[in-house]
Amino acid sequence: MFLPSTTAADVKKQNLDAAVLPIGSFEQHGAHLPLATDSMIAWLIAERLATTYNLMLLPTIPFSCSHEHEGVLAGTVSIASTTLYAQVNDIADSLQRQGIRRIALISGHGGNYVLSNVAQEVSASRNRAMLVYPDKIWDQARDDAGCELTASQDMHAGEGETSILLHAAPDQVGDYMSADHRADQRPDLLLHGLGHYAPEGTIGQPSLASADKGKRLLDALQDLFAERLEQLRAAPVGSA
Repeated sequence: MFLPSTTAADVKKQNLDAAVLPIGSFEQHGAHLPLATDSMIAWLIAERLATTYNLMLLPTIPFSCSHEHEGVLAGTVSIASTTLYAQVNDIADSLQRQGIRRIALISGHGGNYVLSNVAQEVSASRNRAMLVYPDKIWDQARDDAGCELTASQDMHAGEGETSILLHAAPDQVGDYMSADHRADQRPDLLLHGLGHYAPEGTIGQPSLASADKGKRLLDALQDLFAERLEQLRAAPVGSA
């Protein structure tokens, strides 16, 4: 299940001070992973964090800024960065009206650059928002999980993403052993789009994936969140 099952009574009883918002995408992930891969991964992470750290779990935003994937294979659906910005900002405002003043953003898609701006702006006003996992934390989690490639080398539908789905949803993974494609240097990705560097949609080595690495990745991301949450909860909020 990829939606919260909590009731209004559950939320009231938990006396929550912060929420976690998973943000995914609907974009091509080669021929071996589903279009909803980023949404599934963002949800899996957010669900763990909400359970472990007593956070309000919000449903996943399923569409985001995937324009660099359009025209590669088929199926990608994107929204404008201004639309994503407005959604997150509106959600933060709605949470504030019920007394939840802090929000952790879990982005399953690396192209959602606007989330850094909305987190910055929300935090400069009355609330606090944090984009939880910068690249260095992803790389640390990958090291902890025994991944062989860095997040940059394994950018899309590779070892990391395939491992997580092999662990959590193995029935959703196709022939990943023959999907490797390295394109470590992508200086003009936003100009040309991903298809210029990877016509088959994969950048990385999914053949290195395993269910064990997927579980260890999720475990590491859960553990590494503790310090981030401490910072989020320590940041003062302004008057409503």
